Amino acid sequence: MPQYQDLTVRPLAGPEELALFCRLSYVLDHELEDDLATGRRRPEWMWVALRGDRVLARLSWWTSRAGEPPQALDFFDLDDTLARPERAEIGLRLLETASDAVLPAGAPRPEYGRFIPPDWRDDAVARDVVEARTEVLERTGARLLVERLRLEWRPGTPVPAPTGRLAFRPPHDDEEVVSLMTLVLEGTLDAHSQADLATGLTPREAAELQFEEEFAAYSSPRGWWRVAALPDGGEPVGFVIPARNNYHHTIAYIGVVPAHRGHGHIDDILAEGTRVLAAQDVPRIRAATDLANVPMARSFARAGYVNFERAVNMTWS
Repeated sequence: MPQYQDLTVRPLAGPEELALFCRLSYVLDHELEDDLATGRRRPEWMWVALRGDRVLARLSWWTSRAGEPPQALDFFDLDDTLARPERAEIGLRLLETASDAVLPAGAPRPEYGRFIPPDWRDDAVARDVVEARTEVLERTGARLLVERLRLEWRPGTPVPAPTGRLAFRPPHDDEEVVSLMTLVLEGTLDAHSQADLATGLTPREAAELQFEEEFAAYSSPRGWWRVAALPDGGEPVGFVIPARNNYHHTIAYIGVVPAHRGHGHIDDILAEGTRVLAAQDVPRIRAATDLANVPMARSFARAGYVNFERAVNMTWS
């Protein structure tokens, strides 16, 4: 790799350099100030590659809770006015220098994620932006884990009335949720869940890990969560977790247990989760599902969710 003697690669000196970091742009720029204030992002995790005062590349890691180590590499931007080879070399130098300084030696690298236009493959400019970044990551050993649909329900979109086929109630306790998650993981089409199981975790261990790392941290009421059961005291057939994460109201998790799949219950469960959040007069409801999870994507479409964006996630094995 060329040395680029005129290139400076360094972390931000502090929050006061946020304007410097934002000389390149990405759809999450508006979240950076609050992330820094709440400790979800730290200046020493935010790096730039400079030629003089010109920012040629930047990156940042993120965590969901202050004090935790980096959980994701969610900013990796290049100056797209540069020729593709130069972009690649500068991006590679930035990524490797920052990773060596920030991440513990020998530890797994946090997953990379980027939001991208829904039609990125058909738009030459958008495709160049996506591929310029993913090719740099691939040179460091990263591989695509999944492409996902990002979805949004907007106020005014009709919400189906309850059909009466299922009865809904809050979970009895955390154990009920974890037990249902464990069942739902059988035959899951979710790439992240499949990856967890491929590491050797049992379904129960994978469910416990996701519950503790994600669901337990939500500040929104657990009274919003719903278990779906057959009427008249029947057994649970699935559940949904409507919640608010650090940024949006969201359908955080939804699933049908294997014994009750194939009967259209997912539509009733999604409608209930949507009703719960719509009743809070929220400005939007966000959700996501893997591009390959066609049944779930179709259910979201029937419920009026719009595919406004996609995401790619890459991991290092």
